[in-house]
Amino acid sequence: MSNVGITRRNVLTLGGLAALAAWPVHSQPLAQPGASSVEARQSTFDEVWETVRDRFYDRDLHGLDWPAVRRRYQPLAASADSGEQLAVVINTMLAELRTSHTQFYTSEEAAYYQLADIFIGALRRRGLDRIFPSGEVTYPGIGAFTNEDDRRRNVVTGVVEDTPAHQAGLLIGDEILAVDDLPFRPVASFRGKVGDLVTLSIRRDPGGPSMALSASPAAIHPNAMFLRGLQASARVVAAANGVRVGYVHVWSYAGGAYQRALEDLIADGPLRDADALVWDLRDGWGGAEPQYLDLFNPNAPTMQVTDRDGHTRMQDVKWRKPVVMLVNRGTRSGKEVLAYGFQRYRLGEIIGTQTAGAVLAASVFLMSDGGLLLLAVADVTVDGQRLEGVGVTPTIEVPFDPVYAAGRDPQLDRAVQVLSDRIRG
Repeated sequence: MSNVGITRRNVLTLGGLAALAAWPVHSQPLAQPGASSVEARQSTFDEVWETVRDRFYDRDLHGLDWPAVRRRYQPLAASADSGEQLAVVINTMLAELRTSHTQFYTSEEAAYYQLADIFIGALRRRGLDRIFPSGEVTYPGIGAFTNEDDRRRNVVTGVVEDTPAHQAGLLIGDEILAVDDLPFRPVASFRGKVGDLVTLSIRRDPGGPSMALSASPAAIHPNAMFLRGLQASARVVAAANGVRVGYVHVWSYAGGAYQRALEDLIADGPLRDADALVWDLRDGWGGAEPQYLDLFNPNAPTMQVTDRDGHTRMQDVKWRKPVVMLVNRGTRSGKEVLAYGFQRYRLGEIIGTQTAGAVLAASVFLMSDGGLLLLAVADVTVDGQRLEGVGVTPTIEVPFDPVYAAGRDPQLDRAVQVLSDRIRG
């Protein structure tokens, strides 16, 4: 699953063109019926370049000589001998735009499927059935966010609740060494193994021995997974002196269903009787709407509607008790809009680290080889402020390096402390 951090692609971007030829990859060769591999690579490269030329939000392409950029990268694209190497070339080219929401994804990445499900409406009009004949986006996985860092370690940066990874006991900070004694691959490691047991070899402590966890991969439906994860994350965190602090993690905000689920948890779920709330917007995907902050507006009424059979529903649910927001470098896009408003209108403390500064409107485009281009297609300002490249600074800075954290979470711990102190006065 996608996350912010130092990835293979980021390292290449920083290292420049010279690093491309030497970068080792382990993927299946690119294939396209009726065309040579060179022609297939060139076709995909040209499609991406032309889509950026025609649809990128800045007509001047940030001052780049885009035809000259094409000439520099075409030979590298032609010499790439796999889909993953081609993606590296394309993403190194796209990085010259220095823009968020602009990246090329392949089917070897969990983010590919997550974005496809988020933008499923647009993709149905752009040939989704070529890739997913059933009309449903699924992939084999376990529900963990991972990053490959600058030391080539695959580190778990998030575990979605109620997923195989969560059930197996995988923790934030675990290094995944292998799956069934083969190198870890976010999607390929679980192909053909849905419903079976796989062995995850992990390291939990630096320099410590490896340990084995058993997990049963599932056919992941991304939007459904994020919704279940939100609902399953809701709980009351025990705190000192009888203070009940609620917690909920919104992994994705790309759709109104997530906000409605949060309202249900507050109105008539496990968060209802909490004295305070930790609203976790770290990692995952954005898509939030500014009006979601109305949940924390105490100066508006909540309405309960009851029909003749006694069924009730709440409208305009409000949380009128203390609340803290958690953010980090994985907090992006619409979530950053919420963070900006949360801070500006003084709804509560924001705890964590600087957000991503990735606040542009994007769309997705399906290439002929099945690759997915996420592209910034419109600029965004919030209250007249441009957050792109800037982000939101927390009111309480709490650094957190997840590597070998063994499930520890100092940002959450600080949030619980802040809320407990506030309630005790």
